[in-house]
Amino acid sequence: MELTLAELRALTAWAAACASRVLPLYESRIPSDARPRAAIAAAEEFAAGAPRTKALRTAAWAALAAAGEAADPAASAAARAAVGAAGAAYLHPLASPHQVKHIVGPAQQAALARELAGGSAEAEIEWALSQAPPEVSTLLHRFPPGNPGKTRLGELHRQLESALRAPRDGRHP
Repeated sequence: MELTLAELRALTAWAAACASRVLPLYESRIPSDARPRAAIAAAEEFAAGAPRTKALRTAAWAALAAAGEAADPAASAAARAAVGAAGAAYLHPLASPHQVKHIVGPAQQAALARELAGGSAEAEIEWALSQAPPEVSTLLHRFPPGNPGKTRLGELHRQLESALRAPRDGRHP
């Protein structure tokens, strides 16, 4: 399977936009920790044309550590959205259900963060779907169906994946 740099940049831009929406949930709870913000910034730089570098991967790992250290569940989910944004640049061209989590993960975690903070996960998903560029659906169609599990996070995954796989204007991308 082939993944173009343009597709990865479009996916990463969308992932960063999803993560950016819930970054304030993290920063309001843990204001002294800039790791999720740095991961989103690195993702935005890649999406805008910068190369994939070790710094991008390092920023993703740092945001993952922040997510693990956050005692607040909404903050942890928001940091995981940032991890997914930075990690989107490294989507693997493997026909594996696991890769689907890398496509929908940032929006999925953003929706969970919003819900855990007392907001609407469904509204966050609707926003994410309305902002998804065609490349996201095109990429998703190259992979087998995901394996989201039976948790609330899994339900959010199913909602996103199903909507992104649905035909648009009567046809698949």
